[in-house]
This record gives sequence, C-alpha cells and structure tokens, in this order.
Amino acid sequence: MNKIIRRVFTVLPAVLLQCLWLFILFRWLAPWAAIINGVLSVLSLLFVLYLITKQDESTYKILWLLVILIFPLPGALLYLIFGNKRTTRPLKKMLEKSPLPEDSSDVSAVSESLRNENERLAQTFKWVENKTGFLPHVNRDAKYYPLGDDMFPDMLAELKKAEKFIFVEYFIIENGLMWDSMVDILAEKAAAGVDVRVMYDDLGSISTYTKKDAAELKKKGIRCTAFNPLVTVKGTLNCRDHRKMLIIDGRVAFSGGVNLADEYINHIEKHGHWKDIGFKLTGEAVGNYVRMFVQFWNAFASDEHIPESFLPAPVVSDGAAIDGYILSYYDSPLRQEAVSNELYVDLLSQAKKTAWFFTPYLMPGNALLDAFVRAARRGVDVRIIMPGVPDKKLVYRMSRSFYRVLLEAGVKIYEYTPGFVHAKACVIDSEVGTVGTVNLDYRSLFLHFENNSLFFRASLLDSLKEDFLATQEKCVERTLDNVGMSFGKWLVDGVLRIFAPLC
Repeated sequence: MNKIIRRVFTVLPAVLLQCLWLFILFRWLAPWAAIINGVLSVLSLLFVLYLITKQDESTYKILWLLVILIFPLPGALLYLIFGNKRTTRPLKKMLEKSPLPEDSSDVSAVSESLRNENERLAQTFKWVENKTGFLPHVNRDAKYYPLGDDMFPDMLAELKKAEKFIFVEYFIIENGLMWDSMVDILAEKAAAGVDVRVMYDDLGSISTYTKKDAAELKKKGIRCTAFNPLVTVKGTLNCRDHRKMLIIDGRVAFSGGVNLADEYINHIEKHGHWKDIGFKLTGEAVGNYVRMFVQFWNAFASDEHIPESFLPAPVVSDGAAIDGYILSYYDSPLRQEAVSNELYVDLLSQAKKTAWFFTPYLMPGNALLDAFVRAARRGVDVRIIMPGVPDKKLVYRMSRSFYRVLLEAGVKIYEYTPGFVHAKACVIDSEVGTVGTVNLDYRSLFLHFENNSLFFRASLLDSLKEDFLATQEKCVERTLDNVGMSFGKWLVDGVLRIFAPLC
C-alpha cells in the first residue's frame, strides 16, 4: 500500500499542471477562445490524418481518433506520451546497447527437417526467426504441467541442483509460501557461490513486492532489479515485462503463465480454483531462454553484467531422442510488427481441423478477431476456454463483449466454472501450438514484453490437448441464447470494445 501511495504522489505534479492550464485557459484566455479552438481543431485534424495513414492496429487507432477529436489538446498530449512508439526510445536504446547474444548453433538440419515435414509451417518458423533473432531447435524433453501446483515441486527440486547460475524473471513476485520457499534455496545457493539474479516488473509487483524486499534479497547475496521502475508518468509506462522464466545452469528452464505468488499454486484462493499451466525444458532449447534473460539483465540492470561464459555453447547431439521442434522467442513492443499477434493470425489461417485456445482475457484486435471468425466459418473446430470467475470484473465484461461475433461465426466459448483461468496456450490440428505468457488482449499482443514457445510435433502438445479436453469438462459453454442482445447491452458492448486496448 505504501508503494502505491508513493506512486500516486509522483503522478500528482502532472495532474496539477493540467489543472493549472485549464485555469489559465478559462480565467485569462477566454476572449481568444474562438482562435484557440480553431488552432486546436486544425492540430487535431493533422493528428487524425497522421493516425489514419499510420500502420497500426485499427482498434487502437479508433480509440485515439475519438480521444483526440473530443479532447484535442489533452488527447494529443496523451497520444504523444503514451500512444506513440517513439516514446519507447529510451528502452530501445538500452536494448541496442545490449544486443541479443548470438546463437552460433547450426540449425540447418532443423530447418531442412521442418521443410520436409510441413513446408508451409516451416515458413512460419522462418518468419518468427527473422523477426525475433531466435533460432528453432530440436526438442529433447519438454514436460507439461496442467497446474502451477504440479510445477512448483519440480522448480524447487531443480533449484537445489544449481551449480553455476540461477536466473529468475517474473511479472509478479509476492511473499508467501511459494516465493519464500524459493528464496531459502536461492540464498543457500548464493552463499555457495552460485550466481543468482532476480528481475521483476515494477508495476506488475507494485502492490506485492517493495524496494525493501529487494534490498533483503541483496543482503543474502542475490542480485535483484526492478524492470522499468515507475518513478513518474512517462511514455514507457505501458511497456511492462510480462515475461516469466526460471533458468538453472543453462540446462533447464521453466516457463508458462505461472507467476511467483501463492494463488498460482492454489495455496491461497483469490478467485476460485486457479487454473494455470507451464512447462519445463531441457537440452539445447534452453539456450533461447538464457539469451532472453542475459539481454534484458545486461540492458536494464545497473548491477554487474552477466559474463559471456554463462552463455550456452553450441550443442552437439549426444544421440538423445528428438521429440519434435521448438522455437522460443520474446515479443517486444519496440518492434514494428507484433510477432505473437501475427503468429496466431497465421496459425489460424493454416488450421484445417482444430484450433483450441486457453486465455484469461479475450480482447483481440481486428486482424486476430477476423482470423478466428474466418477459421470457424470454413469449418475449423475453434474453441476458447475462458475464466468462469473473473480477477478483474471490468476486463471480464470487456472480454464478453467479443463473444457474440465469435459465437455467430461458430467459435465455441467455454467458461471454467471452478474459478479463474490464467493459462495462455493454443494447439492447432494437434501438431503445432504455443505455451507462454501471451494473453489474447491488446496489452499482451502489442504493449508488453512477453515470452512464448512455438512447438511442432512435440509430445507436449498431446499433453496440452488432453488437459484442454479435461478442463473443458469443468466448463459451461456459452451460446447465443445466453449472451443475449438488448439495445442497452449492444450500446455497452460497443463502448467497451472501443476502450478494450486500454485494459
């Protein structure tokens, strides 16, 4: 609570400055109101023309068009601060000073195998590689966890085996059974000479983890840093680190939707039963996660840089069995193209039989919404599992505003009656799919840093499919009969759809 109060006080100067401008405008500039109004109208028109010609998600542009047309001066200022990608330059410059570590692995055989097995999907893998800089690898062993409860014991067990380094990066960290149990091991390992580093998102953990908590970690020999500290209102405010990864010695990595707080392992109940998923990787595929963390730490942490010796060397096959393929990457709001958004559009366009999705929030842009609709209309079995108990009521209501257009196209929507679904995954035609941190909402798809793993013909997808069907049994199906459509509901849905990019 104290941390929130401090953040509120940092915003007050900006609010007071806006109030001062309004006072001056009405107190002393009233005689020139017509001229001022005319100038603002011209400026708003220029802004509108700029937005119309800009390559951007149409839903996002509509929102800013309305704001600028209704409130020309404050709307334009808000866009310059929060809506324009140029305001993210500080983060971009920091990343440019710490480029993604090179992966010198020879993946020519992997690319050739992908082309031989599915030429169209091989193009998708190549596109992701070109846009993100991450290479595809053979998958040796990926273990799927249908609940955070199942993953947590394995996380502790692997932490106890650490010999060289432990990298921890999460959107939310909160003191409790889960995090305290991990800290005990992290402190023990740090005392033994293991390099332990923790990165958390300052805004994501604003009410759960304080500078005092971080200082306590440092006293135990654990390096700790907050990503993009919320010191004052700035253009990078919306660029949050929503990534989730635990990497140990470069030999094992955990990821998925699970944050480091007790509701994620159902030790406490916040919104009914918490349904989340994750996975554990071993083998050469772990290297991509090491590179993700190393780049972020060296770019954004003021603490000592991670030495190159921690980077994984190219792996020579030891004859271990191949279990499909994997390409792990991270999304960045600093790129011109939203990789995961376009990936899902692409995967839906390739779907022939089934396209099943887990997501806690459903606020897609027009391109992704159209991809869902088109897939369902051509006969693909498209299903989406959503929460039955919301964690944020307004966001839940906004998600439901998209139901009708999807249901009319033939998409099947299920709500998990025992509680909240926080899982983020998809499986297409039982052979390709993703598991990661990407929600089907504007923030995840366009504004946040996210991490995602694209699997092809891996047994993990069989486990994901089985879990999806088991979860569906605990859901209620939403239909056109129970979503209704009165004039009032239509009006509310229309307004909520406009403002969905803000949530």
